[in-house]
Amino acid sequence: MQMNVWTKLAALGLALSLQAHGAGLEPRAKLEAPAMRAVDLQGQTRSLADYRGKVVLLNFWATWCPPCRHEMPSMERLRRSMAGRPLEIVAVDSAETPEEVQAYLKTLDLGFPILLDPDGQNTRRWKVYALPTSFLLDGDGRIRYVLKGGAEWDEGEALQAIEALLAEIGQSAGR
Repeated sequence: MQMNVWTKLAALGLALSLQAHGAGLEPRAKLEAPAMRAVDLQGQTRSLADYRGKVVLLNFWATWCPPCRHEMPSMERLRRSMAGRPLEIVAVDSAETPEEVQAYLKTLDLGFPILLDPDGQNTRRWKVYALPTSFLLDGDGRIRYVLKGGAEWDEGEALQAIEALLAEIGQSAGR
């Protein structure tokens, strides 16, 4: 059975779409990031503007989410390996109490900010429908990549994307 050119192109497009979607990071065309203000575990209000000039890994998660729990150690390894570079990791807990979050965090040694979104307002504003969902923001605060699902952030495709965004900051600083 022979396929015509249009059928072949449609099949190829579907295959590439599924491959790209399943590959992990989804590139974005420098989308403006939605506003975000949240309270950290020390009670201080934080916003994305606090991290302007840095690459930001913004991760939405919850303590009950196995993939979220699995990726947290890689985020900490990434933070440690990138010490002194313009990278900030910010984890936003979605729709849980501070007590639930603090109880979970006693099991890990994390050095990056944990923000609370107890009513899920930020989660909805960012159109997060599955946890974990992560956004990589460039130094200008624009969304450059989205990942729905967990990742090993200190290796592979995720690390390459972060390094590329860091290189952009280095290039703009050298101008």
